[in-house]
Amino acid sequence: MAVLHGLLNGRSRARVATAMLVAGILGPLTACDSSKEGDKAKKAAAAPVPTVVVTDVVQKTVPIYAEYVAQTDARETVEIRARVQAFLDAQHFTEGTVVKKGALLFTLDKREYEAKLLQAKAELEGAMARLGKAETDEKRLKPLAERKAVPQQDYDNAVANLQTAQAGVLAAKSGVVEAELNLSYCTITSPITGLIGKRLVAPGNLVGKGEATLLDTVSSIDPIRVNTTISEAEYLRFFAQRKERGNGSGPLELTLADGSVYPHKGKLVIVDRAVDQKTGTLNFAAEFPNPDGQLRPGQFGRVRAVVEMAKDALLVPRRAVQEIQGMKSVLVVGADNMVALRTIQPGETVGEMLIVRSGLKPGERVIVDGIQKARPGSAVNPTTAPAGGAAEQPSKGTPTAAKSATKAGEK
Repeated sequence: MAVLHGLLNGRSRARVATAMLVAGILGPLTACDSSKEGDKAKKAAAAPVPTVVVTDVVQKTVPIYAEYVAQTDARETVEIRARVQAFLDAQHFTEGTVVKKGALLFTLDKREYEAKLLQAKAELEGAMARLGKAETDEKRLKPLAERKAVPQQDYDNAVANLQTAQAGVLAAKSGVVEAELNLSYCTITSPITGLIGKRLVAPGNLVGKGEATLLDTVSSIDPIRVNTTISEAEYLRFFAQRKERGNGSGPLELTLADGSVYPHKGKLVIVDRAVDQKTGTLNFAAEFPNPDGQLRPGQFGRVRAVVEMAKDALLVPRRAVQEIQGMKSVLVVGADNMVALRTIQPGETVGEMLIVRSGLKPGERVIVDGIQKARPGSAVNPTTAPAGGAAEQPSKGTPTAAKSATKAGEK
């Protein structure tokens, strides 16, 4: 019995030792886990509220612009041609410069046409002499024929000779006019004020043989015309806006191929007579001042015009809008500085702003900077920015509001 009791006591002591060993191992581990969870809770509690930049939703009336692909063209383009056959004698202008109306451009060899003019004048003198003799004969024979002193046939011949001489004078005069006209064609001047291009024929060449030879082209460039086409629906929208403005289209803007905006405003001058049945478009032309000659015929650009006035439109900065799975949304900061995700229906862009058709109310605050730091349902520290602008910076002053009007139609 004593032996059995000793064995049991030995086993109990072993179990107790084992339990104490396990407790000694698990105790520190449990304490470690508890300390880690406590650290996480402390860190979470100590995490700062993210700072974001917000701006108010603005409500105001803004113009909606539309842009159309356009091409510049001269209001007047004249081909300079040699109308008589002669050798090109000289050129009197600098290629690629502006020439005035009536400026001397080319001269042709005149000698042949000067000789023809002298010949035509000589023929006129001979015709005048024959006319004088015919008039004298008719006057002399008329009283004699009345007294039957000469045969009537002689007087009739005198009258016929007089009429023939008169016709001869007229023919000779027309010959002189034609010779003078051909001689004048040897001096070629500019019929308009405009930009002249590169010459097509050099002096010394024979021109005008068989047909009027094209020598150069002159195009008026101030003002310059800009042609474009619009769809029938756009025309109706544009016409309604013109009616609201009192039949005025308002100033037009021209954006050039390099993206720069042409400094001068244009005006609508021509709307085509009918809609093209094949394309469903209507041509219209505008004119822009071009005092410096910056624009040349054939340049491409985009004409921008006001097609609608959006009354009481809600505006938010475009950079405040996110697109998630094809849906446009913004992050709205409430009065309690809590963030909410709001789906919107976008409209046209107006400068750096976007018209919101639905989903927002005037005066609500949307996040424009720090969107990546904000989460729906979480709190933020909002910093105010002017409508459509950046955050306020007292040291630099408040930035101006958003630019007005860019292009319409982005949704």
